[in-house]
Amino acid sequence: MKHIIIGNGPTGLVAAETLRRLQPDAEIALIGDEAEPPYSRMAIPYFLHGGIAAEGTHLRKEHDHYARHGIHLIRGRVVKIDRAAKQIEFDGGERLPYDRLLIATGSHPVRPPVPGMDLPNVHTCWTLDDARAIAAKARPGARVLQLGAGFIGCIIMESLAARGVKLTVVEMGDRMVPRMMTAKAGAMIKQWVEKKGVAVHVNSAITAIEQKGGELAVKLDTGATLAADLVICAAGVRPNIGFLAGSGIEIGRGIHVDSHMHTSVPDIYAAGDVTEAPGFHSGQPELNAIQPNAADQARIAAHNMAGEASVSQGSLAINVLDTLGLISTSFGHWPGLPKDEGGSGVELFDEAANRYLSLQFKHDVLIGATSIGWTDHVGALRGLIQTRASLGAWKDRLLDDPTSFMTAYLATAQKAA
Repeated sequence: MKHIIIGNGPTGLVAAETLRRLQPDAEIALIGDEAEPPYSRMAIPYFLHGGIAAEGTHLRKEHDHYARHGIHLIRGRVVKIDRAAKQIEFDGGERLPYDRLLIATGSHPVRPPVPGMDLPNVHTCWTLDDARAIAAKARPGARVLQLGAGFIGCIIMESLAARGVKLTVVEMGDRMVPRMMTAKAGAMIKQWVEKKGVAVHVNSAITAIEQKGGELAVKLDTGATLAADLVICAAGVRPNIGFLAGSGIEIGRGIHVDSHMHTSVPDIYAAGDVTEAPGFHSGQPELNAIQPNAADQARIAAHNMAGEASVSQGSLAINVLDTLGLISTSFGHWPGLPKDEGGSGVELFDEAANRYLSLQFKHDVLIGATSIGWTDHVGALRGLIQTRASLGAWKDRLLDDPTSFMTAYLATAQKAA
């Protein structure tokens, strides 16, 4: 059996190692288009921070790991999938045949169509080479403007602040981390980082970047112009699907997969950020570019590629973020549902203590949760959501006192046992 995996990030590597465990004699090729060994993009901010060397981002530290496990690493860019011939084609024209193919190509950073976004001192922070370029310029006291205050943006912001730069963040949304936090929670995070010395502009967009002498002039749609030495673009990501034109694979915003991670083409699977997978609550195709889902999808895809049926429960939002020392989480369908769909919820807000808790229900089932400043037992919120536990009388108790979620989790777990 010949397995080819396009994409050598965490998703591709988890799939390769799972396949090797399931099929000791299979041929496994893992393809990436960067010069680095397989590494974790989520570790790049720690490299930028200076806490680890480039080697610390590598997913496997032993130099002979891939050889020992019979995983053939290939550097190259795949430009075409020929489903009829069951072959992939590289940009140099070379072809490789496969029996089963996994697409784990992840995503790429979005660069808004803004004049000046291609200037030399404007960077994304997505690869190790990006981080090296930023580290050379983000010296103590440098004026750095970051576009985007989403999940990835806040992780980058943490690293930049640690380097001692003078940091300004511009976010189009009405709050920080708008795809992870409720309005009150996002506003609380904004207040927190501003107290730490970071300037934050929400409801703002960059309209142009101009080089003026030795600095950049960044124009906002509010009419303001901000001076910067370096601009970091963290405006979101999109799935890497451009090379799939003509493949016959069904694509929306990402690759459509079923609960087995199978695409619309026989013997072709997909996993990770590149997919639109059935949602945990909706059952409909959803983009959910987070690593826990990617790893789960990789294992499920590998089992099915090896002929051992495995089914996903659905893509679920799982976010844990440390923003300059303030811990926040969001799980599941955290925005909640309207009342006519069975939705109800409760918010606990303690601004003085920097604590916030939101629980969202569908009938008597917890479907989403958001927290700030809670670290003890916060995983119980994820557990209640993933088990789809019927809370019964515990729902009313949680509406009265949402902080008793751990007790509710233990009670429902005991009942289920």
